[in-house]
Amino acid sequence: MDFNLISIDYRDPAWIAVAFLFGLSVRQINLPPMVGFLLAGFMLHLLGAENDQFLLAVADLGVTLLLFTIGLKLRLNTLIRPEIWATTGLHMVAIIVLTVALVLALGWAGVLLFDGLDFSSALVLAFALSFSSTVFAVKTLEDRGSLMSRYGLVAIGVLIMQDIAAVVFLAISVGKLPSLWALGLLALIPIRPLLGYLMHASGHKELLTVFGFVAALGGAALFEVVGMKGDLGALVIGILLANHEKAKPLAKILMSFKDVFLVCFFLTIGLTGLPTWETASTALILFILVPIKIVLFIYLLTRFRMRAHGATLGGLVLGNYSEFGLIVGAIAISSGWLEPEWLTVIALSLTASFVFASPINVYADAIYTRFHNRLTALERKERLPGDEDINLRGHRILVFGMGRVGRAAYDEMTSHVEHKIIGIDLDEVEVQHNIEAGRNVVLGDATNPEFWSRLITPHQEIDMILLAMPHHNANLDSALRLRERGYQGPIIATALFPYQEEELRENGIDDVFNIYAEAGSGAVTRMKLFMDEAKQEN
Repeated sequence: MDFNLISIDYRDPAWIAVAFLFGLSVRQINLPPMVGFLLAGFMLHLLGAENDQFLLAVADLGVTLLLFTIGLKLRLNTLIRPEIWATTGLHMVAIIVLTVALVLALGWAGVLLFDGLDFSSALVLAFALSFSSTVFAVKTLEDRGSLMSRYGLVAIGVLIMQDIAAVVFLAISVGKLPSLWALGLLALIPIRPLLGYLMHASGHKELLTVFGFVAALGGAALFEVVGMKGDLGALVIGILLANHEKAKPLAKILMSFKDVFLVCFFLTIGLTGLPTWETASTALILFILVPIKIVLFIYLLTRFRMRAHGATLGGLVLGNYSEFGLIVGAIAISSGWLEPEWLTVIALSLTASFVFASPINVYADAIYTRFHNRLTALERKERLPGDEDINLRGHRILVFGMGRVGRAAYDEMTSHVEHKIIGIDLDEVEVQHNIEAGRNVVLGDATNPEFWSRLITPHQEIDMILLAMPHHNANLDSALRLRERGYQGPIIATALFPYQEEELRENGIDDVFNIYAEAGSGAVTRMKLFMDEAKQEN
């Protein structure tokens, strides 16, 4: 009997185990595990390990699922905003021009591998380095709980616009446009209700998981067949299902699969090429452009009316090289535009940018605080919608996080405080749904230091604050910021696990609502009521 498992080389599980150990090690010093995975791949390659079909296939699957889950959370109307499309275009053009000038100057001086590169080679290399990593950015935003924040949505929008440029490049580089059958992809729009029906009929367990895999992989395969980028197909199918009621549950289910598969993705980057002194030195020179990318992103985002803090976090998330650079490099080498060693150079530059970007994103708030005055000087007086001032005067209760728990608390307490209650959420769609339901809710990210500058009346006037955001760190950080700013009133927070309860209480929270435990207590209360009613009837 022929099992696919037989095709797995006996070393593959060992390499994944090494990645786990490296990820566990860097986690002890507060760095994201992905840094450990990259370092593991780099070390394994130094020891003679190489990529194989299993690792590459699993890595591709991880990227496909990643883009599908992005699509499930994406709103297309965000892409038409100037802070997204204009920032993307201007940034790519500026970085390409700067990189071409640097490469040609170094080539003229006869420095390392730059010697002998002509304008067309320099242009292809510059294009490869103008992209930011979708995998890195989304993982960072997810870990921080900021995927649906203002700067998170802008960063994702920029990455999608870059993906569109990638599709154009792939079509040109292989010397052909997508086939005429690509027009048939427009039929996906009218069959969207059918996809939604299948998604609804899948229930909430294993069938929904299988549906997610079929939709993601099927979308990728469909786009590949008509000569388009497969990952874009997974993204498009996700977008078509984004407004479905089961989009969020499906995204959560696929998250764990995606995270496991992406371990192989980070491993394959480190395993791409064996470095030499010359390739490492060349990569180090190209790495100089990464801080420039960050500064340019921050400057452009503030020019398009983003607050300095959001622009800084967005710039830091996007300040890296992209795995797409490896694809561009491979195409350039096969077409004779670059020498083979340039693939190793791009891989080393990509790895170095990830290793650099990981810690600076961990300490992003500290970096912003350090350069606060210089960064805020870049802000414009005009604000983007949703960044307006917030007036708390006349309100008695403030609710952060208007999901199911936040909405229930809002509705229960609103009559007790004569409707003097206000909710805050970072999800634009969630805010709009609450407003349509008659609730007083505004858009805001409580973990963003700039959020507090939007309050034009002291929050000390609030009698009580509920922190009901879905991420534990967001609740914890918000409580710390409130206490640091002198709020002395009661703060109540939600938690899922006992260790979270303890941590919240140790950091200024007066009371903690354990969602799982309280749900059980609520069920018992209902059971007792039914039992009492049954006794009375008898």
